[in-house]
Amino acid sequence: MEFPYMEAVVCFMILMYLFETYLDLRQHAALKLPTLPKTLEGVISQEKFQKSRAYSLDKSHFHFVHEFFSILTESSILFFGILPWFWKKSGNFLPIVGLGAENEILHTLAFLAGVMIWSQITDLPFSLYSTFVIEARHGFNKQTIWLFFRDLIKGMCLAILLGPPIVSAIIVIVQKGGPYLAIYLWAFMFVLSLVMMTIYPVLIAPLFNKFTPLPEGDLRLKIEKLASSLSFPLKKLFVVDGSTRSSHSNAYMYGFFKNKRIVLYDTLIQQCKNDEEIVAVIAHELGHWKLNHTMYSFIAMQILTFLQFGGYTLVMNSTDLFRSFGFDTQPVLIGLILFQHIIMPIQHLVSFGFNLVSRSFEFQADAFAKKLGYGASLRAGLVNLQEQNLSSMNTDPWYSAYHYSHPPLVERLAAIDEPEKKED
Repeated sequence: MEFPYMEAVVCFMILMYLFETYLDLRQHAALKLPTLPKTLEGVISQEKFQKSRAYSLDKSHFHFVHEFFSILTESSILFFGILPWFWKKSGNFLPIVGLGAENEILHTLAFLAGVMIWSQITDLPFSLYSTFVIEARHGFNKQTIWLFFRDLIKGMCLAILLGPPIVSAIIVIVQKGGPYLAIYLWAFMFVLSLVMMTIYPVLIAPLFNKFTPLPEGDLRLKIEKLASSLSFPLKKLFVVDGSTRSSHSNAYMYGFFKNKRIVLYDTLIQQCKNDEEIVAVIAHELGHWKLNHTMYSFIAMQILTFLQFGGYTLVMNSTDLFRSFGFDTQPVLIGLILFQHIIMPIQHLVSFGFNLVSRSFEFQADAFAKKLGYGASLRAGLVNLQEQNLSSMNTDPWYSAYHYSHPPLVERLAAIDEPEKKED
């Protein structure tokens, strides 16, 4: 008797939906609390708290609807055999346009084209509502409907341009990989990730945003001095026009070896009260670099990717698995899709583990910035950004432990303040 893989996967998906909905309900109850956490009393203004509360509750209501729709469609696609049906239909489409249905690469690309169209159709109403209703209602959306659809079209064009060669390469590797398939797949994805990290900021990101050098002045001098003091190989310092789409703020860095770049959102510069707050945020980001957090995360991801490909090779040899989901053949892409569903329990555990490590890294980066003398400025900057972004002030501990890759503001402030008390 064959193991009911499909039924087990759908059952687990529903169980996880129920569990995460329970956490969402706990978080929703926390968001409804009418008062600030004691740590933030007198730190966050009551006006900002009420705005944050309204924004968070709006997003929470929207999240319940979106997640219900997602579990309903995803479980239905698997349970009612829509996935194998659509695979066969995409193959039947090829002869109509004069292409051979027996070519797995062409069949896969036709299948992916249909999936992309379907996902755009089903996701579009939610994206529009989130952007032009919720974000606009609370003063965050800055983009026009034309800019929204222009970004959407650009993204689809990039997918059409980059997707086929990558998918074709993966299929060829799987077909000819033999006993070393996991190694070949990992090596290919490793090289691809390096290529994408190289070309994305130079060729792809500028398609969506404008990057300009940070003007000469005190802020630039302070950031360059900080980078130099840490031997950070800063080559370029950019400002990105994030305000054309949203008033949310951010900062990040990227680059390999001796060619590092720092990018500040223009909204970050606008929202921080002084240069010291901005430099403190950069000191936090440089802390991640100095403490090798990025390298550790990259290595962990490579190990995880290799293990996943090892598991995938086992999946491709399991005819029972494919039959359980309604397939009478074993296409490479379908094997990847089924494998992702099969390892969902492990993925949830790994994601939880990564969040634990990520939160630990955030505390370490905060402590690093404090040791450099930016404790007070970092504290002020975190509070200011929390206010400006209307981030959730009250968080449920179970929800944040499961979902958050960054500690809640209350925990970060307590960690920043604690060493000061010990030193006193």
